[in-house]
Amino acid sequence: MNDKQPALIDSASKAATLSAALPYFRRYSGKSVVVKYGGHAMGDTMVAELFARDVVLLKQVGVNPIVVHGGGPQIGQMLERLKIKSSFIDGLRVTDRETVEIVEMVLSGSINKEIVSAINKVGGLAIGLSGKDADLIRARKFERKGQASDSNIEKVLDLGFVGEPYAIDAEVLTLFERSNIIPVIAPIGVGPARETYNINADTVAGAVAAAVRAARLLLLTDVKGVLDKEKKLVPELTVAAARALIADGTIQGGMIPKIETCIQAVEGGVEAAVILDGRTPHAVLLELFSDEGVGTLIRRNARARPRAAKDANS
Repeated sequence: MNDKQPALIDSASKAATLSAALPYFRRYSGKSVVVKYGGHAMGDTMVAELFARDVVLLKQVGVNPIVVHGGGPQIGQMLERLKIKSSFIDGLRVTDRETVEIVEMVLSGSINKEIVSAINKVGGLAIGLSGKDADLIRARKFERKGQASDSNIEKVLDLGFVGEPYAIDAEVLTLFERSNIIPVIAPIGVGPARETYNINADTVAGAVAAAVRAARLLLLTDVKGVLDKEKKLVPELTVAAARALIADGTIQGGMIPKIETCIQAVEGGVEAAVILDGRTPHAVLLELFSDEGVGTLIRRNARARPRAAKDANS
């Protein structure tokens, strides 16, 4: 074998991969894909660069990517540096007036601009937004009921400036569809009295996906997706099946709100939602441009050829 042979084989493999992806390029061309980016993937420099490249590639092949990011760990680190105490109720950060200022600074400032810069560095044209820009995300105070610690009486838990979106201005995002610009959205909302609300990034991504009738909502997290009782990845679920797995305890803990976000998005008009491991290199491309995918896909009804089952460790 001569010296050129390995290079030719490698080039042929790349060409074959691109050719095989053509039907998927056509499937998603002109459609929106909303990607929630956060968790451990944001802290890995190599994975972060690959994510930026993947987002730029989506735009280049005619897809309209919309990035929504989180930043819980970074917020916690900043609050600790400033010696501001922070507490949680049922996994949600209690956000007083002082805390929400820090949350907005971290999310709309440093994190948002890091992601924008990463996308621009690899040839994209990204712009950072928060929900306060052009009133993109209108929000109201999030209310959750719980039991008082000293009785069984139900009460409304006050989480401060934690919000939930009730309106997304899809027309603002449509402007980006007709351009080369990739929007990167920080999950900050604006209330009726112009107050600032901190909103869960998954929730914002789901609401944005429903507003733009996205082809896919991708929730990048730090697990492979939904696992069954044998710890095998469940490659695909209908809405009814997902609710059944919550009811029987297969889906539990922090996976429940992610599934609920996916269900709401699908019922709101998104073609399908996927929970996948953002630490996997090129996770976005593997999910969109292959039949097998790499996570758990949730759609309203079953399709004729469901994705093949995989072990959690595969």
